[in-house]
Amino acid sequence: MERNGKHSAARSDHIVVRNLSLGYGERLILQDLNFSIRRGEIFVIMGGSGSGKSTLLRALIGLVEPLAGEIFYGDLNFTTALEERERVLRRIGVLYQGGALWSSMTLAENVGLPLAEFTDLGPDEIREIVSLKLALVGLKGFEDFYPNELSGGMRKRGGLARAIALDPEVLFFDEPSSGLDPVSARLLDDLILELRASLGATIIVVTHDLASIFAIADRALFLDPERKTATALGHPKELLANSTDPKLRLFLTRGEAANEEAKP
Repeated sequence: MERNGKHSAARSDHIVVRNLSLGYGERLILQDLNFSIRRGEIFVIMGGSGSGKSTLLRALIGLVEPLAGEIFYGDLNFTTALEERERVLRRIGVLYQGGALWSSMTLAENVGLPLAEFTDLGPDEIREIVSLKLALVGLKGFEDFYPNELSGGMRKRGGLARAIALDPEVLFFDEPSSGLDPVSARLLDDLILELRASLGATIIVVTHDLASIFAIADRALFLDPERKTATALGHPKELLANSTDPKLRLFLTRGEAANEEAKP
């Protein structure tokens, strides 16, 4: 499968994970992960609290080094790459839970930061691109606002505008609906679908939000915290219809169960 440090990936595979184990010190979080993420799909990493979702995301963007195993971006072994890893990271955008905007900078300055840092564009060109990216996420006219002047949903969209500033091939979302009301969360889901259509990017979303999972996922990977590995992969509706795993079924139906318990 591998020759001269390269992996022969299927043509449609954008990211391939092989025999991956993750942890901190002697604490094992996940083990024996094997899956691939197809180019241009919305891939959801799901599971309950403590299942290792965010740890896996951090490994996929190089913030956590594996205990064992490998991650490939196309034919490139991202796990062992040195100079090439930087090239991959330039093609990645990340939206963190809180948006992670710099509080001392305006929205336009936040979005323009990666453009100023990683391109040779002049101020006028950066300003034009920033306006375009903010318009894409529904924040046209808010260029001069500071993060503390924006709602939680607007800060998330501002963080997303910054994440797409460099036209990434891959977008990562870490619990995008966290802290949002249901209407704002649904609007963000719609925006994710629109961005996939317009940018053609591969999108990886870490979430435990059922509405988002069923609304946006092409495929979803389920992490079992007790077994410390992935136990299911597929379209959420197909997993719900066909799986006999009680943990997965409980996860995918917990909203319905809660509603039944609430009935008089």
